[in-house]
Amino acid sequence: MLTAMFLAALILITVHSQETEETITYTQCTDGYEWDPVRQRCKDIDECEIVPDACKGGMKCVNHYGGYLCLPRTAQIIVNEREEAAAESTSGRNNVIRRTPADPHRAPPNPTHQIQCAAGYEQSDHNVCQDIDECATGTHNCRADQVCVNLRGSFSCQCPPGYQKRGDQCVDIDECTIPPYCHHRCVNTPGSYYCQCNAGFQLASNNHTCVDINECDANNPCAQQCYNILGSFICQCNPGFELSSDRINCEDTDECRTSSYICQYQCVNEPGKFSCVCPEGYQVVGSRTCQDINECETTNECREDEICWNYHGGFRCYPRNPCQEPYVLTSENRCVCPVSNTICRELPYSVVYKYMSIRSDRTVPSDIFQIQATTIYPNTINTFRIKSGNENGEFYLRQTSAVSAMLVLVKSLSGPREHIVDLEMLTVNSLNYRTSSVLRLTIIVGPYAF
Repeated sequence: MLTAMFLAALILITVHSQETEETITYTQCTDGYEWDPVRQRCKDIDECEIVPDACKGGMKCVNHYGGYLCLPRTAQIIVNEREEAAAESTSGRNNVIRRTPADPHRAPPNPTHQIQCAAGYEQSDHNVCQDIDECATGTHNCRADQVCVNLRGSFSCQCPPGYQKRGDQCVDIDECTIPPYCHHRCVNTPGSYYCQCNAGFQLASNNHTCVDINECDANNPCAQQCYNILGSFICQCNPGFELSSDRINCEDTDECRTSSYICQYQCVNEPGKFSCVCPEGYQVVGSRTCQDINECETTNECREDEICWNYHGGFRCYPRNPCQEPYVLTSENRCVCPVSNTICRELPYSVVYKYMSIRSDRTVPSDIFQIQATTIYPNTINTFRIKSGNENGEFYLRQTSAVSAMLVLVKSLSGPREHIVDLEMLTVNSLNYRTSSVLRLTIIVGPYAF
């Protein structure tokens, strides 16, 4: 009944406005604003709180005067509070009707009178309506996975950063589905994310971009030479070494194993290199070839009554006077049997001593020595033969002219070995005169084929 009487009185005041002493104010706010009964002005409506899923596609909702904006999550927003306050104060269209009071001596309202506050507000000690902080008092109904945000006259249940509302629940935002966040790989975590880089790269200071790691400068993993490439590195070895199976360490290259012809005699492997050695009596020439040392010129150890004869790989000392009785030395290496001596009638007239050296395993057949008459008699015939030293048939004597013949090696000889071959030249004339001379050839076969 009291309520009905009050409404009737209100209607009555409205109808009989000319006889009243009251001032009636009515207010209308523009779209996006609502009337604040405490502050007595229009206030902005936060659509981001009341509109479900106001922004799509991972955009964030930003409340604006009279509306809201959907912006990227990385956008920075600067709000001028003065303009905000001015916008709120001017956003409404207030129409005030003032009427002159019937009684100017009417008493002001009682300051101790209990005022009526809107929902979400309470009376303060100064008899004004003040906002109730539901988040601080615990009178809100936000879920455990939500964050309570106090508003004027109310509160809002929001999701923590990295989450978004889906119905009444907060669900994680998969930032990895919203490119471009990470340069290489994105790892989503509850409420956040982090970036990872491929092997050989590292995160830059912005925690998003991946930059190449120079492994050669940071921590040289190579045993010898390191070359940086994008996202990785390669190792190389110095000459004489080769990469091992781990592609990091270097192993010595055994050049002696790669080829049996790298050295003429013997190859000696060394760390990172190799060297060639030669047998006794030889020296290395040009790093790989073996050359005979002429000991008769360097270290002649023969006596004064001996001559030094150098051969491949060594030397021999022979007597300066090789003649044996009844022969006498007439010139160097030439022995003659005197005609006056009766023994000489059955012996060759002269014996000439010659020396030669050949390499071991020489290719056959091969011409090795030529014998030629030093004195030519008219009306004579010369014949040549191997008198001794050819028991195994290694040699053959081929006559090349009336006064010369060639000794041919027909079987390969291996050294070291010494062969003494007597080559005889028989001279006969038309008067049945016969004489002969012998060339005693000492052949020394070296120990090697070089």
